[in-house]
Amino acid sequence: QVQLVESGGASVQAGGSLRLSCAASTYTVSMGWFRQSPGKEREGVAAIYSRSGERYYADSVKGRFTISKDNAKNTLYLQMNSLRAEDTAMYYCAADFKWVGLPPNKYSYPYWGQGTQVTVSS
Repeated sequence: QVQLVESGGASVQAGGSLRLSCAASTYTVSMGWFRQSPGKEREGVAAIYSRSGERYYADSVKGRFTISKDNAKNTLYLQMNSLRAEDTAMYYCAADFKWVGLPPNKYSYPYWGQGTQVTVSS
């Protein structure tokens, strides 16, 4: 079992930046960020393979978001720059002890955080 606790969500103006954090209670191999807005499916935003550092980004966030992980702290980050109104969503951290592959599939991750809300106003 792993517990995941997200933080860092806030309300910001379009063009602004936020950094989300996800503190895991133990080391995990696969970690990812997903987001979901009302009426929409949960989508994979970014993911990382802890052993190699291989990363994935959804096309909608490439060049604006950066995923990183501090393995010593078991903490996952998502640096979000140039935020847009369409980035507004609840952001969730997900993890697994095994490699679940890329792109991130919401059905492949068994462990989830409670979510942190990001609201971008234009």
